[in-house]
Amino acid sequence: MSHLTPPRQLPDDDAGPDPDATATDGPREDSGTAEQTGADASPGTGERAEESAGDEEPGEPAVEPAVEPAADTASAARPGWFGWFGWRRRHPLAARVVRVGTTVLAGALVLTVLLVPNRLDWMSVQAFLRLPVEGVFLAAVLLALPAKARRITAGALGVLLGLSAVLKCLDMGFRQTLARPFDLVFDWVLLSDGADWVKDSFGRSGEILAVVGVIVLVIAVLALSVLATMRLASALARHRTVAVRATLVLGVVWVICFTMGVQFGGVTFATKGYAQYLSNRVQYVRDGLGDADVYKKQMAVDAFAHTPSDQLLTGLRGKDVMLTFIESYGRVAIDDPTMGPEVDATLKAGGARLEAAGFSARSGWLRSPVTGAGSWLAHSTFLSGTWVKNQQRYRSLTTSDRATLTSYFQKTGAWRTVGVVPGVRKPWPEGKYFGLDHIYDSTHLGYQGPYFSWTPVPDQFSLEAFQKLEHGKKNRDPIMAEIILASSHNPWSPIAHMIDWKDLGDGSVFYKIKKEGTDPTEVWKSAKRVRTEYRKAIQYSLDSLTQWVQRYGDDNTVLVFLGDHQPVPTVTGGSADRDVPVTIVARDPKVLDRISDWGWTDGLKPAADAPEWAMNKFRDRFMTAYGPNGG
Repeated sequence: MSHLTPPRQLPDDDAGPDPDATATDGPREDSGTAEQTGADASPGTGERAEESAGDEEPGEPAVEPAVEPAADTASAARPGWFGWFGWRRRHPLAARVVRVGTTVLAGALVLTVLLVPNRLDWMSVQAFLRLPVEGVFLAAVLLALPAKARRITAGALGVLLGLSAVLKCLDMGFRQTLARPFDLVFDWVLLSDGADWVKDSFGRSGEILAVVGVIVLVIAVLALSVLATMRLASALARHRTVAVRATLVLGVVWVICFTMGVQFGGVTFATKGYAQYLSNRVQYVRDGLGDADVYKKQMAVDAFAHTPSDQLLTGLRGKDVMLTFIESYGRVAIDDPTMGPEVDATLKAGGARLEAAGFSARSGWLRSPVTGAGSWLAHSTFLSGTWVKNQQRYRSLTTSDRATLTSYFQKTGAWRTVGVVPGVRKPWPEGKYFGLDHIYDSTHLGYQGPYFSWTPVPDQFSLEAFQKLEHGKKNRDPIMAEIILASSHNPWSPIAHMIDWKDLGDGSVFYKIKKEGTDPTEVWKSAKRVRTEYRKAIQYSLDSLTQWVQRYGDDNTVLVFLGDHQPVPTVTGGSADRDVPVTIVARDPKVLDRISDWGWTDGLKPAADAPEWAMNKFRDRFMTAYGPNGG
């Protein structure tokens, strides 16, 4: 034996013979190759040699390792040098089990990504007992490619699978809150809003933990997806003959089952759902990118753009008009059998309260462009008379010269226009677009009390502040106020309750009220408790508003109040209904006479069959009814 030749070692039992040694589609290697690789391995190459023996791909000749000096040959003979610090050599059976198990897990991960639906309500055992054509197709592609191209393709497919898995998770979350999938064009800004909601609900530490957890999870999903596809590609190459036969069989089975429409438990067995999902997402993006031009044309159409200012809103001259949004006040609060009776009692009590003060009311339904969240989109839809369904449309609107209902009030010069927006805690440059002479956000209402989760200022205090800052002043001009009541904002825990108006003070009294309230982390463990707290929050907002009108309203008061959108699916039960109630309240009978042909229901509660309009239709109907030719 030459002094340059390392001592021969027996091949690792775990490596085994090449399963594709008899394959006819590649050159047959000498049966001694694996042994020769192990025998001639130099120090530091033992692990690589073993991997070569176990994972060598057909058609790729073994690489002869470089010969090292004899001084290092002792290291080669060191027990446990091969694979995983010798673990695979000492425990060949366990190593084989781990290798097979890892491959099985990789396949399970890929199948899960291909089959998992993007909606939680579609989750079922049957959903995962299907044959995806995408899996058969990808296996065929990997088998047809040469080694280098196969590895690159497998890595790229892993990235695609990982990204689609993340996207499906986003879809699940958005469907649970907005009843729609994640929009790849417009919804990125909402992620920061979600982080703000977590901070308001669970504190700064909760926000940090949530953000870090999401980042780690995304990286882990991408990494595992790439590793899984690479593992499967290697397994297909090592067992090429069996893999080709299995792929052909599965392809035939898929075609037969798809043609015959075979189903198990009501679920189609042969599916192409993943390809359809990707196709839908691509089309969704294309539609979003082209939506800007569509919306620009819609904004250009305005029936009142050239109406002289002295001919605008003549039927409301001298009146104080309050356009008031109640957060998440949706149809479910009235129609749901578990919440409707209590809310109905609140509406009846409020109606009786207003009637005793000489007021009358009529109510109908509006269909919001959003559900679950996105209040600003609903507000701008209602005020602009255009369908603002996404963030791009909102930005286009607020940077345009399209007039809104509030800006038309301002244009007349007959009203002082103000905004009471307690939910605004950051600079709001868009506020100027809406034609508001002055804006009172959460820092300008004089409130010194605590936040109630997301809600910076309780509704009762916001309305009392409006009375002190604007409505209660003497010798003032008529007011048009846009008021956004935020106490019924998700997560509805803790919530305030009504107290004597004289005890509101600077809001410090609410510290005790908050302390007595519920804990959102406990409430959100039960859908039933969430629905209960939501109902109580809506009742509080309604009581605050009707009591304010009873207390401070007069012959010149005109109140228009409505919900902005339905609450999250946890409350609605996944309903696709987007209706919200809308009501007009006035003491002067001439005000309601002008909408007598609308078919609305008398009182604060719209009938089930009351007219339903798209929210963007309200502006023009309202301006027509209260114009010179209305009524």
